Amino acid sequence: MFRKLLIANRGEIACRVAATAARLGIRTVAVYSDVDKNAKHVSFCDEAFGIGGITARESYLAIPSIIRAARDSGAEAVHPGYGFLAENAEFAEACTAAGFVFIGPTAAAIRTMGDKSAAKSVMTKAGVPVLPGYLGENQELDFLRSQAGAIGYPVMLKARAGGGGKGMRVAHQAGEFDDLLAACRREAKNSFGHDSILIEKYLDRPRHIEVQIFGDTHGNWVYLFERDCSVQRRHQKIVEESPAPGLTQSQRRSIGETAVAAARAVNYTGAGTIEFLVDHDARFYFLEMNTRLQVEHPVTEMITGQDLVEWQLLVAAGAPLPQSQGQLGFRGHAIEARVYAEKPSSGFLPSTGILEVFKTPKAIHFLVPSSPEMASVRLDAGVRAGDTVIPHYDPLLAKLVVWGQDRAEALTRLRAALDEFVALGLETNLPFLRRLSRLSDFGIPKLDTGLIARNEAFLLASQGVIRFPFVVLATAALLKSEEQNRCIDSHDLFSPWATTSGWRLNSSYTRRLSWSDGNQIADVALTYPAGPGLSRYHLEADGDSADFEILEHNNGNLVVLTGSRRITGRVYRRNDIYDLAADDEHATLSLIDPLAYNLLADEEETQLTAPMPGRIVAVLVQAGQTVAKGTPLIVMEAMKMEHTIVALSDGQVDRVFVNVSDQVSEGSQLLHFTSHKPD
Repeated sequence: MFRKLLIANRGEIACRVAATAARLGIRTVAVYSDVDKNAKHVSFCDEAFGIGGITARESYLAIPSIIRAARDSGAEAVHPGYGFLAENAEFAEACTAAGFVFIGPTAAAIRTMGDKSAAKSVMTKAGVPVLPGYLGENQELDFLRSQAGAIGYPVMLKARAGGGGKGMRVAHQAGEFDDLLAACRREAKNSFGHDSILIEKYLDRPRHIEVQIFGDTHGNWVYLFERDCSVQRRHQKIVEESPAPGLTQSQRRSIGETAVAAARAVNYTGAGTIEFLVDHDARFYFLEMNTRLQVEHPVTEMITGQDLVEWQLLVAAGAPLPQSQGQLGFRGHAIEARVYAEKPSSGFLPSTGILEVFKTPKAIHFLVPSSPEMASVRLDAGVRAGDTVIPHYDPLLAKLVVWGQDRAEALTRLRAALDEFVALGLETNLPFLRRLSRLSDFGIPKLDTGLIARNEAFLLASQGVIRFPFVVLATAALLKSEEQNRCIDSHDLFSPWATTSGWRLNSSYTRRLSWSDGNQIADVALTYPAGPGLSRYHLEADGDSADFEILEHNNGNLVVLTGSRRITGRVYRRNDIYDLAADDEHATLSLIDPLAYNLLADEEETQLTAPMPGRIVAVLVQAGQTVAKGTPLIVMEAMKMEHTIVALSDGQVDRVFVNVSDQVSEGSQLLHFTSHKPD
């Protein structure tokens, strides 16, 4: 086995490979771009080498830089992960030429299966069923148009050297063919450097099922069963599961043996997947081969108990496959949901910014559990709270994987884990995933590649008016946080100036608040109890009103009584942002209340944000400056008032992100502050 391994990747897959290597006693080497020097994967490895650059092309796609890092580190082997150079034949050849073992198939296999036209020709000769289509070299517009007509609409246009949903369009009729072909060619050229296109028959609402295969250098091949990857957006997978629901044992065996035949046809070694489209009659057709480890490999690991990264390393070191086909089996059901920094309501465009909060469900991390019953939730995450998500790399934050005795149990665990997941500071697809997990078609299951598109009205619907129970929960949480922090500026517990009860002599106190979900604003009138010792508040918001009483508040769990209804929910607070879960629904609300900022502040706060939209009037400190508690830092103007942001403890200003006259939105980070805690 290897003594030292360089991982030519970043994010969660780099951490994933490093975890298995550490378990096997293999030292790991990370590579990092200029903006990744403090990234999670760097700290996960034993050594790290900078490869310069910012964009992927300048860094993780720069073959000479990575080879140089491997040579300088003394690594014996290179693991490419997935994405970047994982399916690059030139990189595999460069590693071999430099004396390193490439953890993957041969360059010849990568080259053959990476060209979709060549791959389909090989599969046809091997007896693997393929979709009708045109795979040839003639790329003239008139000729391609005639081929599409001969195949019969609808047809799929695909980049020959593509993947990941790029360079793909569906032409439903002849009149749109030319424009879609031009769009495919542009995208293919930008993504892969080649604009050659193939055409194939488009199946209406097929399933996307792939088979995990492995080969070694001793002439052995096996399949580790299948994964259903039908739930996709932008032709990219978002939820995967194994085994594929609804397949019979004979169908499972048939598609698995066909996948092995496909691997044998190119003398494949290492980990790979054969991807199929499956029609309504369970007939399957070869789609493509991925000559690498897949993003969704954890679902296979959870049901088989096999560490696929360990298998990769063993095969690359010359060992035979750890198990034969007859020895392999699976238990239960696993589902993976990909958590992305993206905006589902805006076409799933990537979201960028600082990940201020990243609170994950209780789970094992990266490694394969010896018993899935004892570790039914797994999380592979490539980021931490405080990390910045930038536009140059894939916005995948984490993969949440759950296991159950059957699909129903796995789905229940998925819903619970998604409800526990909190990510604040930038937009993510967590709300979308929560809705998807509760979608009727997904639960049945009624899986196909059109599931998301035909359910967009539910999955992408705007919340509209903020639901009253969430306003009640958020307000109750606000009251409790103020109660806990009432003595932030006073050591006298009995001082009348420290109380937050809202008591007034011979009258009641009504406080005005506003809650925002980013689209809508709920204006609230909160009336405090009229006498000392009373605990019932009155709340009015957007035509709804209720008296409420806080019954329980413990570790973020709240029970509130409104009339005769008990509302039980979970609240996670960060500054003025409240992440709420109740009644199988979820909301994130921000408080718009200038007077609340200092009351809600946390002594350990390091990222001071704008409590409301406004304009920067004055910046009173600079980076590196040491300040005492209460020192004014920034003055904002909002709602025709000036509001001063002050230091909540003794500490140091690390960075200032705004200038005078800047317009900032609610929640925008103003500066980074490190508290000096007493010894």
